[in-house]
This record gives sequence, structure tokens and C-alpha cells, in this order.
Amino acid sequence: MQTYDAPLRDMRFVLHELFADDGFGGLRAHEEFTPDLLDAVLEEANKVAKDVLLPLNASGDIEGCTYENGVVRTPKGFKEAYETFRAGGWASLASDPGWGGQGLPETVNKLVEEMICATNVSFSLYPGLTHGATTAIEGHASDELKQAYLPKMVSAEWSGTMCLTESHCGTDLGLLRTKAEPQADGSYKITGSKIFISAGDHDLTSNVIHLVLARLPDAPRGVKGISLFLVPKYLPKDDGTPGPANGVSVAGIEHKMGMKASATCQINFDDATGWIVGEPNKGLAAMFTMMNTERVSVGVQGLGINEIAYQSAVAYAKERLQGRSLSGVKNPDGPADPIIVHPDVRRMLMTMRVYAEGCRALGQWCSRALDAEKHSDDPEVKERATRFVALMTPVVKALFTDFGSEAANLCVQTYGGHGYIREHGVEQFVRDARIAQIYEGTNGIQALDLVGRKLGADMGANLRPFFHAVSNLLEDMTKADDKVLKIWTGGMQQAFGALQLSTATIAQKGLKDPEEAGAAATDYLRLMGLVGMGYTFLKAAKIATDRLAGGAGEDEGFYKAKLATAGFFFDRILPQATALFLAIKSGKRSMMTMPAEAF
Repeated sequence: MQTYDAPLRDMRFVLHELFADDGFGGLRAHEEFTPDLLDAVLEEANKVAKDVLLPLNASGDIEGCTYENGVVRTPKGFKEAYETFRAGGWASLASDPGWGGQGLPETVNKLVEEMICATNVSFSLYPGLTHGATTAIEGHASDELKQAYLPKMVSAEWSGTMCLTESHCGTDLGLLRTKAEPQADGSYKITGSKIFISAGDHDLTSNVIHLVLARLPDAPRGVKGISLFLVPKYLPKDDGTPGPANGVSVAGIEHKMGMKASATCQINFDDATGWIVGEPNKGLAAMFTMMNTERVSVGVQGLGINEIAYQSAVAYAKERLQGRSLSGVKNPDGPADPIIVHPDVRRMLMTMRVYAEGCRALGQWCSRALDAEKHSDDPEVKERATRFVALMTPVVKALFTDFGSEAANLCVQTYGGHGYIREHGVEQFVRDARIAQIYEGTNGIQALDLVGRKLGADMGANLRPFFHAVSNLLEDMTKADDKVLKIWTGGMQQAFGALQLSTATIAQKGLKDPEEAGAAATDYLRLMGLVGMGYTFLKAAKIATDRLAGGAGEDEGFYKAKLATAGFFFDRILPQATALFLAIKSGKRSMMTMPAEAF
């Protein structure tokens, strides 16, 4: 029972109300996009998600992609859905109008991504990888390459990939062996094999454009000797249409736990013609332009699955009759009460709801910074946005996908045995969610990135936008008259204090012993994420309280529900901050003492 209808009211809340004072808005580049226009975009996107993508989610999972005689095919209905998606301009919402995009804010684009991921996360990878590839090409490629490839990729007529992983190296890209031989005409011959290439080949577009990491003959060892190359599946003819096959072939597709309608390919490059993107031996920096975009989008995958898992669990909990309420019969005309009356079912539903609303709000804050980083006319705002995005990217990727996986499991638990079988469709959420914690850098790698790179950069400058925002809110909230808000503010002060103390602990111990920072990394990322969510819930609660005091009209139910969700977060979720601080404070000893041979 895969149930979904985009939470449009909450999306409008985080888009228009929650962050009006964060200093990232008021961008001239987006002046033409009125609230009414953006709301209309969200409403139409919801229709596409519900009516076009959701009906293919379960069937696509069952059928999966197929590979035969070197040809990769997507499940039944995907080609037609992709054409509908492409023709509607959904693949190019946030792309530069100069290349045929619509130039909408990233804030709206990420909300639309959430709908797509909720209803068919496998489908989302085909346009998603293309958008990431266009970001790298636009940021680093020559004008000639941009002119030749961006218009067709932005329009989704051609798709894109990123080819990093090889069989012997994943995260440690310094070990890659794919070679690039320079040619007299300025091109390169690319030879090597890549694995785990999402959307690596398919039948949805007429050409697939690969961004490939490879080594030049004289490249230095390690990551300082990696270059990035654009390698099309078919070499374009003079008129821009796909021409002869390049030296690119599919060796097979992966048989995966989930995301079965996304073609994950093993690809061979045999003297394939390619062109360098960016500077020689600087390919990793160019690729990270794409990877950072993709990491935020992978976080949104976790959020999307979280939301559909929540809605599907709620629908079942309201219908499934089992047992009687502990406080007295609630369904006297039936043989039993619906399971939504039981406290433990409520615990699971509220946890999923809090995760979804908290991640949506935190993601929207990050998206506003992405827009400001790109479009603000104020250098100070640009710098603040850049630092905020750098800090929050690993948090968004790891926290959202951890919560998405947990929510998917809670959904199955709500269904009980019926959730474990295929018939109801919710076991698919568990399988689909799991990869998001792994690809684009495992969540452990995200935590190491946070403590190893982002915290110490420029003497902690990346922390300032986040810490200042939280500190300023807490100062303002101490003046609140509402007793409940004061209690929640006290809880946030404790959690923020735990984050500050944890930051100092990592800084002190990590300078002396990098393993101390590594041992604390995952707990620290979760702690920072919870404080970030707490910031958004406290702001939301203040807004809801003010709206209700002034007469909320038809929105009264929404704001009361927002307060109820915030209450669960502050009572049941945020107290984890104390335990996380104690774990961080304990250091590496219990983790690293046992000899490897004793395991």
C-alpha cells in the first residue's frame, strides 16, 4: 500500500514562512518567481509524482532493468514516463536559462526532488545524475564542450553519469588505474573499467555522456594525479545528433538489493574518445562540483523515502484493526480498534513524521544557502552561504539517509508481518533506502569529512554561520512568554551546549591523535544534525504559536499539528544529544583497544 500525496502545506511553510529572516533571501535573480508561481509548480509536480511515477514504483522494482547482448533496458513504462517528465521541463527546473533551463530557485527544485524520490527513487537517478553532470561541465569545461553538450543534457535529451569507482578502489580514488592518452587533435583516448555506475546505460535517451576520472601518462601518484574527461557513448555528428559508437561498452548490470529500476552498470572504456574537463591533474576538484550537488540530492532521497514510508504507515495504522486501546474502546462497532490508538504505534509514526518534517526544514535552509551562494550580490552573504553549505552538506547526506532508512524500517514494523511480504509494497522502501547510506561517500566518510575537513578549515570559520544562527535564536527565545516554548528553549540550550563542548573535545583530542576525531565523527555528525533540526523546530514552534494567537483561520489545524510534532521532537528525539556528547567524550579507547586478531 504505497501511499503518497505531497505534503504541500508543509512545503509551503518551509518555503515561505520558516526562513524569512535567515539573510539568504531577497535574491534579484529570483524576483520573478512569486509565491503563487512557486506554489503552482509544487502542485503540478505533485500530480506528476502521484500519477506518473508512483504507479511505476512497485512494478519497476519487480521487473527491474535488463541487460542482453550489450543492451540495457529499463522497466515497462519508464520510457513513456521519462518523456512525459522531460517534455514537462521537470528535469531542468534549476538549470541555467542560458542552456535551456528554467532557473528556478534550488529551494523549489529540492522540494520537487523530494516528490520524485518519494514516489520512484529509482527513476530519480536518471535525471538526477544528469543534473549533477551538467553542474560539473558548466563549472569547469571549455566553452566548446559546453556549447556541444549542455543544451541537450539540460533538456534531458541526453543523460549524464559520473564514473569514479573501479573494482579495486572506491573511496580511495588515488588508486584508480583508468588511463587517458593525449591525441594530436586535443582529445584523449580513455582506457579502463568502472563499476557501480548509476544510470550508466539505458534506453531513455539517445546518448549518455560519461564524466570519467582517469590518469594522464605523466600524472603524479595519488589523488593529485587525477583528471576528469567527458566521454560520450556516441560521438556527436556535426549537426549535433548522435553519430558513431565510441569505445564505450556495458559489461553487465549489477543485481542489487534495491533500486532495481535504476541501471547500475559495469562499463568498459576501450580507447574511447574523450575531452578533458578542467585542468590536468585537477579532476577531483572538478568532480567534487558534481559530487557535492549529488550528496545533497542523495540526502533528499532519504527524505523522500521517509515521507512515503510515513504516509504509507499512517494509512495502514488507521485501517488495521488489532487489539483494544489501553484507555478504553475507540471503535465500539468493530471487533477491534485501529492500531493507531496504541502508544508504540504512535511512537513509530511520530518518529517518522518528526524525521520528515525536520529534514525537510533543515534541507530547505541548506537550499536557501545554495541559492545565495550562487546568486547573492552581497560578498558577505555569499561567503556565509558557502561556509554554511560546506558544513551542512555531509550532515544533510548522512543524517537524512540514516533517518530515511530508519523510517522505512519503522514503516515495515507498523505493518508487522504484512510489511515483510511484497504484497503491500513497503518492504521495497527498506531495500531502496539502504544504498543512500553508502553511495556518494558512505555516511562514515561524510562524518570524517565533517570533523576532518569542515570543522578545522580557516580556524573553524565554517561553524560560525550555523553557531551564530542557533545562538541568536536561543537568545531571542529566552524572552518568549509562552511556558512551553521556554521549556523547549531550555532543551535546545542543553543540546547546543553539548554540541559546543563536543566541538571543543574533538578539537583538543583530534589535534593530538587523529583517531580520536575519527572515533567521535559519526556521533558528532548526528549531534550537529539534531541541533540543526532543533533550530528549525524551535523557529517553527514560535511561528505556529504566534499564528494561533493571532487567529490562524483554516490553517489552525496545521499549526497545532506543527506544535505537536515539535513537542515530540523536544521530548523524545533531542534528548539523544546528551548521550551523544557522553559517547564523544569517552574517546577512542573502548573502540580501538581490542587487537584486530581478536575480532
